[in-house]
Amino acid sequence: MEIIKEKVFDCERALYESEDISVINCRFEGEADGESALKESKNILARGCFFDLRYPFWHDEKADIINCEMTENCRAPLWYSKHVSIKDSKLWGVKALRECEKIKIDSCHIVSGEFGWDNTDVSITSSYVKGEYFMARSKNLSFTNLQMEGKYSFQYIENAVLDGCDLNTKDAFWHAKNVTVRNCTVKGEYLGWYSENLTFENCIIIGTQPLCYCKNLTLINCEMHGCDLSFEKSYVQAQITTPILSVKNVLGGKITAPRVDEIIKDKEEYKGVVVEDEKL
Repeated sequence: MEIIKEKVFDCERALYESEDISVINCRFEGEADGESALKESKNILARGCFFDLRYPFWHDEKADIINCEMTENCRAPLWYSKHVSIKDSKLWGVKALRECEKIKIDSCHIVSGEFGWDNTDVSITSSYVKGEYFMARSKNLSFTNLQMEGKYSFQYIENAVLDGCDLNTKDAFWHAKNVTVRNCTVKGEYLGWYSENLTFENCIIIGTQPLCYCKNLTLINCEMHGCDLSFEKSYVQAQITTPILSVKNVLGGKITAPRVDEIIKDKEEYKGVVVEDEKL
């Protein structure tokens, strides 16, 4: 494998169509302001590199990115790539991951609006993310020990598991399908609307008007705090261990909680059953 070490690149397509290279402690910056430094490359290692130019990793295959920094100027750094591992890195450019496959991210700091759209087979572990519309329309996902801040996350995702995550995010999981959330804290308004096959297990849910218009919604051993007008027009099976402020117009299923302060049922067609059980 060719080693490229401690170089500075600023020209257009500086390492275009490279193969079997290690890029060590290099900087991609400068007056020429060139784009697409490693586009169309294969079998790449980038370690300790600084990226301040746009689109460095497009149409790449088999890349390891370790201890690298992608600045705010490094717009859309990873698109259309496959088999990429990113570890101990900063991704601060907008639209940082799109239409990629088989991506592993570990111990990274991500500040990126529109991160992760339209991807397949992505795992993110022990990382921090801040941004809007996180992971929209992506499939086959795994998140472990993720700390996330931002609005409109996980919309239209399919086939995902989240475990041990801390999510501070408005309008999360809208239109999501086949998603399991375990051992997580989820804080934000209007959680999970229009979802299908969404399950929360051992979770803490905080915020107004959660989980409305859902199909096949399941909550197992969960806490709910500040949750009013919950479960409107949803089909739900829920075991809640804390009092609920209010439940509104549940279409079907059963909700069990120690106490429900207000049960709203505007029409007879709302057949959901609410059971108060102080033993919970």
